[in-house]
Amino acid sequence: MRIDVIIPVYHPGERFLESLRRLCRQTRPVNRFIIMNTEQELWEAWEKELPAGTLPENLSVFHVTREEFDHGGTRHRAMELSQAELCVCMTHDALPADSRLLERLTDALLSREDSAAAYARQLPAKDCGVIERYTRGFNYPEQSQVKTKEDLPRLGIKTYFCSNVCAVYRRGRYLELGGFIRRTIFNEDMIFAAKAIQAGYSVLYAADAKVIHSHNYSPMEQFRRNFDLAVSQKDHPEVFSGLRSEGEGIRLVKETAGYLIRSGRGLLVFKLVIDSGCKYMGYLAGKRYKRLPRWLILRCTMNRNYWRENDV
Repeated sequence: MRIDVIIPVYHPGERFLESLRRLCRQTRPVNRFIIMNTEQELWEAWEKELPAGTLPENLSVFHVTREEFDHGGTRHRAMELSQAELCVCMTHDALPADSRLLERLTDALLSREDSAAAYARQLPAKDCGVIERYTRGFNYPEQSQVKTKEDLPRLGIKTYFCSNVCAVYRRGRYLELGGFIRRTIFNEDMIFAAKAIQAGYSVLYAADAKVIHSHNYSPMEQFRRNFDLAVSQKDHPEVFSGLRSEGEGIRLVKETAGYLIRSGRGLLVFKLVIDSGCKYMGYLAGKRYKRLPRWLILRCTMNRNYWRENDV
């Protein structure tokens, strides 16, 4: 089966190049790279500085403006541009951890006839902070998992979890289900996974397919990210209604605090409390965004362009 890799890019740099190099060394070859670049002049200025032959010959780039970019709509356009049977969505800052990422990810997807998507394990980068490093292990454990509608009573909202940091889709099934939502501030991957599971398909977590991807967000960045997360949940009650996510967050905070104390890093509990408080305040504000004035929403969000084209 042919595999296309879809990567939205903004301000391409060395990490994106390294990701391409590692993808070109995979045991399962890439049929075509479909790059959805934001702002054409940024790409052209960057490409002009590259030595000839740096970019793969099977790379196609398509440009959108910042105003046109959408997490769901832009990726869906790339899916429509593909002709491959399998499409892998990645972010430009995700690095394959080894040469078998695509092999293991696609093998997981194809291991079940009812699968719609499979997503990879995310490992922390070398510069990752202690708290974020533990969080990666909490959200992306060592054990693989198959999730279906039957898991909703047990897993709740985590049944629908999927991440386009690195995820593979059966393109035919993706189109059959209508694809990613065209306009969303966040969570296009999870909204699609919910649609697939509700339609009777499965979503798989492939723990042996690994990418290196983590962030060291400031407290304010945590606030804004969780504000947008909550907005997406508020806007899609058909997916998230009746499935509380706060409980999972509380469990993560408790387990992280216990880990910090056991490992002799008790002082970091104060940072954990601050970060977690900002996450929760951002989440609460996002859930109530329809009551907020526009100027305040623009202060709270990570994605200002989304609000410029949407009435509040």
